[in-house]
Amino acid sequence: MTWPVWAGTVPPLDGWYTARPETGLGAAGGVQPGETVVLTDSDQEPAVGQRGIGGTGKTQLAVGFAQSAWEARAAELVVWVTASSREAILTGYADALTAMGAADSRDDVDTAAGRFVSWLAGSTRPWLVVLDDLADPADADGLWPRGPAGRVLVTTRRRDAAPRGQDVRVVQVGGFSLREALAYLTARLTYPDQRIEALDLAEELGRRPLELAYAAALMADCGIGCRDFRLRYGERIGHVAEVVGKSSSPSVVACWSLAVERANELVPAGLAWPTLALAALLDPNGIPGQVLTSPAACAYITGRPGTGTVSDQNQIRAAVRNLARLGLVTIDPDSAARTVRLHSFLWSVVQKYLPPAEVDQAVRAAANGLLHGWPDGDLSLLGQALRDCTARLRETAGERLWNPEGHPVLFRAGQSLDRARLAGPAIAYWQMMTDASSRVLGAGHAQTALARGNLAAAYEAAGRLNDAITVLQSLFTEREAKLGPRNPATLATSASLAHAYQSAGRLKDAILLYERTLADQARVLGTGHPDTLAARVSLASAYQAAGRVKDAIPLYEQTLADRERVQGPDHRDTLTARANLAYAYRIAGRMKDAIVLYERTLADRERVQGPDHRDTLTAQANLAYAYEAAGRMKDAIPVYERTLADRERVQGPDHRDTLTACGNLASAYHSARRLTNAIPLYERTLAGFNQILGPGHPDTLTSRANLASAYHTAGRKAEAIKLLERAVADCEEAMGRRDPMTRALRENLAAVRGD
Repeated sequence: MTWPVWAGTVPPLDGWYTARPETGLGAAGGVQPGETVVLTDSDQEPAVGQRGIGGTGKTQLAVGFAQSAWEARAAELVVWVTASSREAILTGYADALTAMGAADSRDDVDTAAGRFVSWLAGSTRPWLVVLDDLADPADADGLWPRGPAGRVLVTTRRRDAAPRGQDVRVVQVGGFSLREALAYLTARLTYPDQRIEALDLAEELGRRPLELAYAAALMADCGIGCRDFRLRYGERIGHVAEVVGKSSSPSVVACWSLAVERANELVPAGLAWPTLALAALLDPNGIPGQVLTSPAACAYITGRPGTGTVSDQNQIRAAVRNLARLGLVTIDPDSAARTVRLHSFLWSVVQKYLPPAEVDQAVRAAANGLLHGWPDGDLSLLGQALRDCTARLRETAGERLWNPEGHPVLFRAGQSLDRARLAGPAIAYWQMMTDASSRVLGAGHAQTALARGNLAAAYEAAGRLNDAITVLQSLFTEREAKLGPRNPATLATSASLAHAYQSAGRLKDAILLYERTLADQARVLGTGHPDTLAARVSLASAYQAAGRVKDAIPLYEQTLADRERVQGPDHRDTLTARANLAYAYRIAGRMKDAIVLYERTLADRERVQGPDHRDTLTAQANLAYAYEAAGRMKDAIPVYERTLADRERVQGPDHRDTLTACGNLASAYHSARRLTNAIPLYERTLAGFNQILGPGHPDTLTSRANLASAYHTAGRKAEAIKLLERAVADCEEAMGRRDPMTRALRENLAAVRGD
């Protein structure tokens, strides 16, 4: 890793930003190491319940502080998280772990986030984590960053956002001081005549940064001064107060309405308002630019059908620039995930001005635009931004997205959660989708069944196997009765239920259902259909798990033959089928057959996928293990050595796969009685796993026990005992005294002591 590291998408710092020495973080004492500071709205600011309407400049203060810490090297790690939901916090933490080079593709997001929080707690490197726009304090339960070397800065409109059970300092942020307001207007207004009555304007607008920003942008663009703006504002405020009432802060509405009128007059005339209306249905914390320039968005904003031509897209970009020119949005051209932002108050108030007919059109355009902008692979930050936009659209649109059926973007958002392995949020989402579809479309509708199937898959991914089985059993029964036992949807549910049975250890039930599913799929779809091939592999896997490897091998052999015939010998699925058969041969004791297949698999993967592909590296490790299992240590050790060298080169010395390869080579050296080679590798493996996984992780505990065994073999009994004592203590703390691993370690310790 090259330090320092910046992770996350930070909002742009306003070109007219001021550090606010009298009302900002500097006046509040900054943020000290080991401290958590929460920036929230002042008690004097307008609010709805516990939530302020914002506009006091909290996020800009946080951006300024983060950039100062970065430039001064006061933090070697700066992490910016848009904390609009728990899933957003989890995604931000997982992304930070990736930026640090410590991510592991085998970890789900919860695990990665937990490892990140643990790293913060134990790190000696100075760090800063910013949780921006925290929507609900409960979203951060168990995820609050803490550690003596770190600073935590939170911005929120919630006035009850202090984390439970943690010492924090709450700093209330209100408007500018009079001196700061005058300095701000002076910097924004070019000519001295424009500044006449600046003091009166600042007081009239309550010295609030949001209103002053709108006013200053309009004055600068039109070339008018504070006196003329006050006249326009005076005419507008009376009308606005009658329409929106005091609860909606009429001064803000008056200022933004003047600004949006000006933006709408600029070329291309008339496009600023529909652009703002569409943006106000999505996430104010950032909208991907590709959504606003999608064909659906272009058609809505320009008012003419089209396919999103380059000309249309350029007009939309011009309209967005006009909005930015008047301070109504900010543009971050360096961020594909959060390209366009608008203030949360503006987001809420624009919706109130949209007539119902226009809302219907805008909702449809926004939903189609999100779907068009969603990539096949959900990159973490872009995927999170799209999910945030979909959540805001659901909040605004209500049942409009369920007419006449659920819009595909609703299901795409859930699939994104599944692919990101956000198990908890995925369960909550699919439960919501099931309830909504049942209420609007009916319990028997196809989309309701689809949502229920996705809910079951989310339960299974989270390890809640009994819940998954309950949902799938009900769905299978209904589909079998309604569609028939051989309908493709029924067969798919049958396969899912069998898989859930196998995951739950109910192998007898799984095998019976897999056998039935395979027979029906072969009859309905044909023996070469992908679903049939997948069902055959699933049945073979269940046989193997039940110890019936002799029954599994013919299925694996048939699958390999069918894939070679249908997909060709070099297809990725064919290579995987060959590896599966090699593994079955190995556990059946047919080592000669296994090694032949492992050797061919490695050669094919090197030729087809390249020597550095992850599948190739795995095939290399499998061959080494097969050589070792066959007693061919002279063949095994060179392949283990090559595997470690390749993983170090491709994945880096600290990657989890590299450390595993290091441990495997150490074990081979140990078996060959080459202790002088084995012990340094065992020590490196233990240090690496302890660093990235923590002392209580099974891989770390196993590494500690392996090193102890090597020390014991080398006659270093005292060191072996010390290591095993530590392993027992760590395992008891992480897994409990009765865990099988704890018992095994305790038995190893007793054996070494008694030797």
